[in-house]
Amino acid sequence: MKLSTSTKSIILNCISLLYVVLFVYAAVSKLLDFENFQVQLAQSPLLSAFAGWISFIVPIIEIVIAFFICFERSRLYALYCAFSLMVLFSAYIIIIINFSPFVPCSCGGILEKMTWNQHLVFNLLFVLLGFCAILFQPHQGNQQTNFKISVALIILGCSVGIMILLFLTSEDMIHHRNNFIRRFPHHPANLTSVLDLKFNSFYIAGEGNGKIYLGNKTAPLTVTVVDSSLKFSNRYVIKIISEKLEYHSLRLTVRPPYFYIADGSIPIVFRGLIRNWVADVWTEGAAYFNAFEPINANKAAFRAISSNERQHVLGILTVNDTSTVFLKPLLDKQIDGIFDTGGTLNYNLKHQKLLYTYTYKNEYIITDTGLKTKIVNHTIDTISHVRIKVNYVPSIKGTKLASPAWIVNNLARTNGDYLFINSALIGRFEPEDLWDEASIIDVYDITSNTYSFSFYIYNTKEFKMSDFIITNDRGYALAGQYLTSYKLRHDFYKTKNKADDFSARKAYRAVSGEGRKPVIE
Repeated sequence: MKLSTSTKSIILNCISLLYVVLFVYAAVSKLLDFENFQVQLAQSPLLSAFAGWISFIVPIIEIVIAFFICFERSRLYALYCAFSLMVLFSAYIIIIINFSPFVPCSCGGILEKMTWNQHLVFNLLFVLLGFCAILFQPHQGNQQTNFKISVALIILGCSVGIMILLFLTSEDMIHHRNNFIRRFPHHPANLTSVLDLKFNSFYIAGEGNGKIYLGNKTAPLTVTVVDSSLKFSNRYVIKIISEKLEYHSLRLTVRPPYFYIADGSIPIVFRGLIRNWVADVWTEGAAYFNAFEPINANKAAFRAISSNERQHVLGILTVNDTSTVFLKPLLDKQIDGIFDTGGTLNYNLKHQKLLYTYTYKNEYIITDTGLKTKIVNHTIDTISHVRIKVNYVPSIKGTKLASPAWIVNNLARTNGDYLFINSALIGRFEPEDLWDEASIIDVYDITSNTYSFSFYIYNTKEFKMSDFIITNDRGYALAGQYLTSYKLRHDFYKTKNKADDFSARKAYRAVSGEGRKPVIE
């Protein structure tokens, strides 16, 4: 049925009015809650890297288009722009639903009540209305119907291509060239249990066999063993049968089937089996250290201060019939080589790699257990040079921090294919009030050397997280006197290769003499 000119004019005016109302409402909603709009864009898997300038441009474009639609002379070109914008929005939703690693929050205003599929239908309806309005617009010059259809199809193709390009570019920037914009998927870690330990002097010494092992700073020979559900706990007193018990501050490390007690200021490491919590000297006189990480039954990594260079080095301690030490200066000095190279040493069982995360700059390194290779990666914040001041103190013949240091990475833990870093810095477009209510864990894929996503660990009884550990499917955190358990959603991670994990654990038990024991996953 052919529509009359007056009918087309009425339909055109109605569609134009709908576009004006939609764009003005959307733009005003964004501007009235601009900070939240920026935060939402920063969480978008498509637009994270461009959230800063897009948050300004989109509402401006919407207002400009709405303004020019109101005038007859500029309406056709404004409708072309409106049609393009709605195609962009529709392509955005299609990519979000089908190709995004996670689905972020929806828009504000009345559209917030819609699901993503409903929102897509809504947008496609306006795409269709815009196309009809272009056709119903009276011809201007040589812009006949066929010409306008061709222009609309070109605009459609270009708009979809632009959105795909934005998606691919943003993904590359977020994961490889991040400018400190975090992504927070919906609830990747869900609180399941809380255990009141009564005291706040605990730290996490290790995990394994479905148990969490806690050391105690005020009672260094006491270990508390908690089951994974946090329903049962037992306390044991470690017995050291050697008479060579000299220490200033012992620290417990548990790597089933062994536990280690060490104080790096005294070159002695005690070791025993967790089945009886009795320890004897494992190595003596081999090395002084200020960080210690077991690798297997006869090898451990450590961080020490070189007596020649007076700076931090990494070392490998091998204990067979005798103890041997291999040192290598893998840590990069920027100021003094000691404070500026402070950090967290971890061993990744699955990949049999050592990871060292710097405390005062946006960097971590990956090396093999022989310290032969070195891969340098960066965290997503922008502090590449440590911000500390160091003074030499003659009375102690050493250096001290002259002012509070700017901490970048508080703690780091590794499990499977990932490195988990408790960041000390707030990122771009993040609400500052939430920073006081939670701790942030940034997740990095060590197989592809990329940033993956982040999640919050909320304060417990107003206590901020002080320590944490990640197992295959759970996370555990200490906050004040409370130990909390979190269920991890694996759909945010790559599927874990259980066969590889089984092989790694089997190899460790074979070396440690525990190969005949059953696997407890």
